[in-house]
Amino acid sequence: MVSKRHLLPKSCGGKVKEPIHRICHRKIHATFSERELGKDFSTWTALKQHPEITSFIQWVASKPATFYDNSRKPARRR
Repeated sequence: MVSKRHLLPKSCGGKVKEPIHRICHRKIHATFSERELGKDFSTWTALKQHPEITSFIQWVASKPATFYDNSRKPARRR
């Protein structure tokens, strides 16, 4: 499922929404704080260069377009 989300968090001044898959959005927020997103990872290029996101992209690329892992929330966000 694709929805539009702020790549630069609203709390950091983000105004533009970008289309992003829900599973990718969850991975981004499980990996980075809003402060980290605002400071260092507010572009697709910067996100794709991070090793954990690169690995995730490679993993999720092998899944069908309808794939969504609705497992437990990451421990960091509890």
